[in-house]
Amino acid sequence: MHTTDGILLNTSCRALSLGACVVHNAPMLLLNASETASLIDRDALREAVGIAMVEVSAGRVSMPPRIAAVNDDPYGFMAVMPAYVPALDAMATKLVTVFAGNEALGLSSHQGAVLVVEPSTGALLAMLDGDVITAERTAACSALSVDLLAVANPNVLTIVGTGVQARSHALHINRVRSFEQIRIAGRNPEKATAIAASLGQELDVAVVVADTVEAACDGAGVVALATHASEPVIDRTWLSPGAHVTSVGFNDVGREVDTATVVDSLLVVEQRDTAFAGHPVASNDLALPLAEGAITADHIHAELGELVDGVRPGRADDQQLTLYKSCGVAAQDVAAAKLIHEAALAAGIGTTFHR
Repeated sequence: MHTTDGILLNTSCRALSLGACVVHNAPMLLLNASETASLIDRDALREAVGIAMVEVSAGRVSMPPRIAAVNDDPYGFMAVMPAYVPALDAMATKLVTVFAGNEALGLSSHQGAVLVVEPSTGALLAMLDGDVITAERTAACSALSVDLLAVANPNVLTIVGTGVQARSHALHINRVRSFEQIRIAGRNPEKATAIAASLGQELDVAVVVADTVEAACDGAGVVALATHASEPVIDRTWLSPGAHVTSVGFNDVGREVDTATVVDSLLVVEQRDTAFAGHPVASNDLALPLAEGAITADHIHAELGELVDGVRPGRADDQQLTLYKSCGVAAQDVAAAKLIHEAALAAGIGTTFHR
């Protein structure tokens, strides 16, 4: 572990959990993107976000709705997402910016950082890369929904999108089901080819590029949407009986899921209270069908945490269409940050500085 002044983090603190590291004037740990990524344990993360979602559904988390400051030209926003999860003895907040036009500049559309706080004193313990945490915790929750809602043998996983979320979703979802093939579909053929080649080297499954989203969905048991689309990227008629759809797209003026798919699906969300709130709290994928009168608030079957906890059932049969619509909640960031922070302390990874 590095330090800006030659002083290493107290060795006794390294061996203890995050909640036990109560040290006056404790050094703050900094983890860059590669360091943060190197500490990800995807199975442990899926379990941790599952616990967090159970706590959210049970009302045992302090987590105000996401707020955002908006820049109209060029359009983008900066959001703040704090939460305290007592069951994990963890508190953190994420600052994230979303500027879709960044791709044309060669920059990431999503940028952010997560600040880890000691929950009994408020001491700042660490700052972690928010881009990595967002991609990993989002995909971990999608994989959790696949584990709980997808048919036992889905055969084909379709990924719609070619960004960091597309990659993380393939890596996470492949851990909870066995697939004969993974199909990548996106607007940019070069990006689709690149991500397919990369995943093909990492996963023991055939990864191919589909010519169209419709072709990619044909016969797919799991369809993962990870786009910034303003118009739906799928159509209900393209989905096979029994398919499970995960959607993590977040666009303030549009949506990636069509109304008919929402209407026909067994719908699972992160939080009932905020699912229809629209931007910046939630997405338009559910708010627009509600405004159209196509669904009511009662259309939500369950929260993800309720499925994990067993208080609500999953799919009724292998022919039922299911949809997990995610907007991301801060408790997921807290769960991921706690795991990564503790792993960094144990491994001596990161840079420390004294404030």
